[in-house]
Amino acid sequence: MPVVPVSAISLPDCLIPSSSSAWPVWCVSRDGFATAALPNAARRFATAAGFTGEAGKLLLVPAADGGIAGALFGVAAGAKADAFAAGALPGLLPAGDWTLEGEIAEPRLATLAFALGTYRFARYKKSPARVVRLVLPAGVDAADVTRAVEAVTLTRDLVNTPTNDLGPAELEDAARALAARHGAQFRSIVGDALLAQNFPLIHAVGRASPNAPRLIEIRAGDPAHPKVTLVGKGVCFDTGGLDLKPSAAMLLMKKDMGGSANALGLAHLLLARGAKVNLRVLIPAVENSVSGAAFRPGDVLKSRKGLSVEIGNTDAEGRLVLADALALADEEAPELIVDFATLTGAARVALGPQLPPAFTHDEALAADLSRHAMAEADPLWRLPLWAPYAGMLESKIADTNNVSSGAFAGAITAALFLEKFVSAAKAWLHLDIFAWNPSARPGRPEGGEAQTIRALDALLAERYG
Repeated sequence: MPVVPVSAISLPDCLIPSSSSAWPVWCVSRDGFATAALPNAARRFATAAGFTGEAGKLLLVPAADGGIAGALFGVAAGAKADAFAAGALPGLLPAGDWTLEGEIAEPRLATLAFALGTYRFARYKKSPARVVRLVLPAGVDAADVTRAVEAVTLTRDLVNTPTNDLGPAELEDAARALAARHGAQFRSIVGDALLAQNFPLIHAVGRASPNAPRLIEIRAGDPAHPKVTLVGKGVCFDTGGLDLKPSAAMLLMKKDMGGSANALGLAHLLLARGAKVNLRVLIPAVENSVSGAAFRPGDVLKSRKGLSVEIGNTDAEGRLVLADALALADEEAPELIVDFATLTGAARVALGPQLPPAFTHDEALAADLSRHAMAEADPLWRLPLWAPYAGMLESKIADTNNVSSGAFAGAITAALFLEKFVSAAKAWLHLDIFAWNPSARPGRPEGGEAQTIRALDALLAERYG
C-alpha cells in the first residue's frame, strides 16, 4: 500500500509533521547513558542531578537562558524494553512541541504510544489539558498511526460511555455512523423482529429491558474478496438477570459491550485502509435486565442453530447472544470468524486484565496472531479448546447447558459452548477480552481499552493485503 504524504493526512492533534521550535526528548537506558549522543551541558546536568537512565524517569534539562534545552527520558533496553514507554511522556512533559531521539527501538509504536497516552474521556468532566505535541519521526507512516489512534479512540470512547447514554439503540447509532463514514451497508433487527427472523437467544436475553434488543449488521468490501466476519458481544449493561450480581460486581458492567466496541474499532482499521476483505460485522446488542419478562434459570431455549440450551445461570448471557450471532455468521462459511467478548472472570483469574486469552483450532492462525501480537505490543495468549471439558456442559433435558457443572476452567468451557455454534467457517477465533485498564500504564490510561485489534489488523494485512 503506497505511503500517503503527511500533508494529505489529518493527523491527531498531538502529532505534527514538523516544528522549528521542538525540544528533544533524549531516550537513554542505564547501559546506554554513558555513550549516549548528548550535548555536553545536558550530560553534566544529568550527572549532577543523579539521572541514571532508570526506566520511566524524566529529567528536564535547562538551557543557558533559563528555558528548556530538552528532556532526558529513561527507557529499558533489550528484553525488558517497553515499546509503549513513550506513552508516559504526555503526562510528564511540559506543554510544547517535542521530538524523540536516542534509544527508540520502534519509532512507529513509540509514536502511537505517545498519541494514545494523550487520550482523555472528557464527555462529562472537562479538565484543562496541557498541549503536548510530538513531531512525527522520520519514516513513520502517518496514515497508519492515524488509523490506529482513531480506532483505539473509538473503542475507548464507547466502552467508557455509561449505559444511560449508550444502550442498545445508541450502540446501533454508533455502528450506523461508522458504516456511513465508510459507505458500508447497514441494517438492524429490533425487538420482536428477532423472533420472526430466528434469533431467539438474543431476544430472550434482552426482552426484560425497556431498551429493545437488536442484532446490528455492517457489510462492506468486494464480495470476491475473502469473507471475514467480526462478532462483538454488545451487552450494554449486565445485572446478571435473575441470577443477580452483587452491587460491587455491577460497577463496571457498562463495559460489558467491550467486545462490540473492539469489533467496531477493528472494522474501522480495515475499512480505513481499504483492506481486501469482504467484511461483515455482527453485534447482538442487549441489556440483561430484571423484570417479569426476564428469562429464568432452568428455562430451555431454542437457538438459531437449532440446539436447545438449558439455562444454568442467567449471568452467562453473553455466550447466549453470541451463539445466535455466530450461527448466523457461520451460515456463510466465511474464511474467518473472529468474536470479541468480555465473557468470563475466569479469563482474568488465569491471565489478568492485560493479556486476553485466544482460542482457535487453527495452528497457523494461532502462530501468526501470536507473532503479530508481539510485534504490535498488543498482547494475547492462546488457551486450549480442551475437548474433554465439553462434558461439563452436558444437560439432562437439553442439547447443552449454558454453564459448566463445575467451578474449573470457566474460560475454556465458555469457549467450548461457543464452538458448538461454528461448524462451516474455515477458521474461528474467540477472544475473551477485558476491554478495560484497571490502572494507568504508558499509553494506556485507566478506563476502556482496545485489545487485540491492532494485532488482528496486522495479521489480516499480511494475509489479504
